[in-house]
Amino acid sequence: MGSTGGSGSIGGATNVRVVVIGDSGTGKSSLIVSVATDSFPERAPPLLPPTRLPPDFYPDRVPLTIIDTSSRPEDRNKLGAECKKADAIILTYACDQPITLERLSSYWLPELRRLEVKVPVIVVGCKLDLRDDQQLSLEQVMTPIMHQFREIETCIECSALKQIQVAEVFYYAQKAVLHPTAPLFDQETQTLKPRCVRALKRIFILCDHDRDGALSDAELNDFQVKCFNAPLQPSEIVGVKKVVSEKLPEGVNEHGLTLTGFLFLHALFIEKGRLETTWTVLRKFGYNDEIKLRDDLLPTAQFKRAPDQSIELTSEAMDFLRGIFSMFDIDGDGALRPQELEDLFSTAPESPWEEGIYEDSIEKNALGAVTLNGFLSAWALMTLMDPVKSLAYLIYIGYPGDPVSVFHVTRRRRLDRKRLNSHRNVFQCFVFGPGNAGKSALLNALIGRPFVEKYTPTKGDHYATNVIDMSEGANKILVMREILEDAVHKLLENKEFLSPCDVAVFVYDSRRKKGLQAKEE
Repeated sequence: MGSTGGSGSIGGATNVRVVVIGDSGTGKSSLIVSVATDSFPERAPPLLPPTRLPPDFYPDRVPLTIIDTSSRPEDRNKLGAECKKADAIILTYACDQPITLERLSSYWLPELRRLEVKVPVIVVGCKLDLRDDQQLSLEQVMTPIMHQFREIETCIECSALKQIQVAEVFYYAQKAVLHPTAPLFDQETQTLKPRCVRALKRIFILCDHDRDGALSDAELNDFQVKCFNAPLQPSEIVGVKKVVSEKLPEGVNEHGLTLTGFLFLHALFIEKGRLETTWTVLRKFGYNDEIKLRDDLLPTAQFKRAPDQSIELTSEAMDFLRGIFSMFDIDGDGALRPQELEDLFSTAPESPWEEGIYEDSIEKNALGAVTLNGFLSAWALMTLMDPVKSLAYLIYIGYPGDPVSVFHVTRRRRLDRKRLNSHRNVFQCFVFGPGNAGKSALLNALIGRPFVEKYTPTKGDHYATNVIDMSEGANKILVMREILEDAVHKLLENKEFLSPCDVAVFVYDSRRKKGLQAKEE
């Protein structure tokens, strides 16, 4: 399963810049000339100008620019500058000069770390034709170095003179940029990384049209056509399921390929060096190199608004969220336990509410589970603060509608005042007051938290949000924000600071005259 064809731009890359470094005499320039001309130079110049391999040189059809470097001490600054502009590094040593191999770990790799170069490194043993048969194998030599320096993507030996694996050297460098290992796979544990698992789980669910927890032959074929523009032959489907069932019996059931089997296949592709297969799948479903949805899939034009306007979820989006809540409330107790909430967001890169601002701002029951009101209020808060994030997470958890139908922009507040009514469903309240006046206690009361006698000063942003049952029967969501006394003057220097505020509350300690004076000021 899986076959890729280039399109000239992969993961947003239209060119890959590879910088070749290593000790003098290891064969850097000869390697570059050899790949560009398909011949060995009798006398390679000491330093080559930038060399470009055309788009059709490799299957991904992305051009490659190769930068030669000098290892002379006087050129050290220039070498460092080139490394910082690189998409990938090719680090060479000479197979017939053991000292150049030793200098990989004693000088070159530590130097790249010192320069803070965070790109894939391909270690290349040049002059393979001069290698002594008595020397240790490449695997024996490189395994301890690769354990110490995880930035090494792969290692390979080649011979420019004999034209052995020369083209492969630069193919691996390009591949490490276009189809990187690090976001997908943990080399140490030999397992898919959590964010990759979550993305693949979402893709599996989207392809499981009949929702039976397995990809049937027809669904597998649809998946193959969508990702690779080619159908699977019946014999190929049988072969795929046979490979999975032999290694992982639970990977296949009577309905087809299970999620466990789907994940196993991708781990197998990566282990065999076929990262382009998994990346093609991810990119076809809209993921970028960070395994998050691409920006172009999140329309932001709808988020334009005046300072006194806000963004709210539509009734369609709120109905979807109520349905999702009910679906994952497995025990039917009206609240989502931490595991249920984790399951709900298991198709997203991570939980969107791991930050303290959400963790401490919503209603939970006595067991720490998020109530329906708390769940809906958290979404309202996230939409106010970061509508793009809110939209992305709605898509991650399966919102089926047009993204444009998720939000609406409220009417300007000055028009609400003029007409003496408001159609807003979410209201923002700023809470002012001196320290120890009860601001935090007021916010805690909104989400049902008990009063605490001991005073603990608030540090950083503090919000509370909950559903308010209005007497007319229409529920509204109130978002309260505590404004720290020390920050008031600085915040008010920004003339737009109060624009989102629908109502301001001034809190003072009735036992203290000073508190009343501060309120009046």
